[in-house]
Amino acid sequence: MAHPRINLGSLKVFEAAARALSLTRAAEELNVTQAAVSQQVRQLEAQLGVELFRRLPRGLALTDEGLGLLPVLQEAFDRIGDALDRVGDGLAREVVHVGAVGTFASGWLLPRLADFVRRHPAVDVRVSTHNNRVDPAGEGLDYAIRYGRGNWPGMESRFLMPAPLTPLCTPNIAAQLRGAAELSRFPLLRSYFVDDWRLWFEAAQVVPNGPVNGPIFDSSVTMVQCALQGLGIALAPPAMFEREIAEGRLLQPFEPMLDAGGYWLTRLALKPASFGATAFAAWLERECGGQAGDSA
Repeated sequence: MAHPRINLGSLKVFEAAARALSLTRAAEELNVTQAAVSQQVRQLEAQLGVELFRRLPRGLALTDEGLGLLPVLQEAFDRIGDALDRVGDGLAREVVHVGAVGTFASGWLLPRLADFVRRHPAVDVRVSTHNNRVDPAGEGLDYAIRYGRGNWPGMESRFLMPAPLTPLCTPNIAAQLRGAAELSRFPLLRSYFVDDWRLWFEAAQVVPNGPVNGPIFDSSVTMVQCALQGLGIALAPPAMFEREIAEGRLLQPFEPMLDAGGYWLTRLALKPASFGATAFAAWLERECGGQAGDSA
């Protein structure tokens, strides 16, 4: 069914208001008045013959029709933006959006990304970071790199590399440890999964001298930065902190490792992969030495 009277501006106003669930914030983003946003939304609803929002005392909520329209518009506007990026400088470039868990991004991907750029100069990789919680559809990602077991519903997952966990600490703290049981004398820093320290002690066949507890972080990068300040002992993948270990700022005081998961390249199973996205995935798998494998 055609809607010849609906213009792009009205759709953009709806997308901004739906994303913010606020007419006021949409108006600020678009640099127009709130009244103008409200008028555009009501005009769009009249043209479509449906309500897109439920007006609540303290904001907005999307109706089923609004929920169905929003992701379609977001993807369309993303594609328009990508096309403008490719032609804006007169060069035919393809944009690939990658969301990577922060530890992998800083510890592995970013130091090597120049190699991909050299091999594929017409592909523009844009990297954003996340804390292992990511919405590929809502964020318009071609790929999301995550830590875990590969079992994310609706996603196609390819294994990249293992990332076993082990205690990491400063040389000063390491010098005070006469055995793994004494780790519990210090704050045990954790990330993502609260049972990791308990599972590490079990894997090491060690009974800690004290309670296994400490601060929980939503980022291994932040957790290790805390450990570098001497504020505790991190349980983290040493492969992602090779520079700090090589410089002697971090030490791995004990050998046992905990297999708590690995890094995976994931994408929406129903989303077609572009040439640039396929090239990036092939490069990443080759550099990681991983083996592709699907997981539901």
